[in-house]
Amino acid sequence: MSNAAQNTATATSTATAKNSSTNAWLSLLLAGVFEIGYALAVGGSEGFTVLTWSLVAVVFFLLTLYALSLALRTIDVSIGYAVWAGIGAVGAAVLGPLFFDETLTVAKGVWLAVIIVGVIWLKLADRTKPAAEAVAPAPSTGRLADRADAVRA
Repeated sequence: MSNAAQNTATATSTATAKNSSTNAWLSLLLAGVFEIGYALAVGGSEGFTVLTWSLVAVVFFLLTLYALSLALRTIDVSIGYAVWAGIGAVGAAVLGPLFFDETLTVAKGVWLAVIIVGVIWLKLADRTKPAAEAVAPAPSTGRLADRADAVRA
């Protein structure tokens, strides 16, 4: 394989990896929004005794699990789950007072800010590998063309 072809393949795989990572983080963000909806709906269902809220909770539950499962194809489970739970916790705590008879105190606000900083820190910690490490060599098929490329390299 020529250097130009290798550079093109490397650039393409790097762009694909970045796109995949971006899509995974968008899926994780969406899963977090669905988690907020689920938490609020469960609160409104009053122990699943109010049918409308209960049905909304089930729908949000299925949506959040689906979006989370898509995100975890690319993002490490430890990071993805922590971010997802953090988004849900902060969203439910901030929106809870709007929907229910809850309060948001200064102390709660400070600790929610700590969660937000932690979520941002986890996102920054999830860096993709450099292009040289991310591109694995193609497996050899044993064909003569593979052997010829190996000899040229």
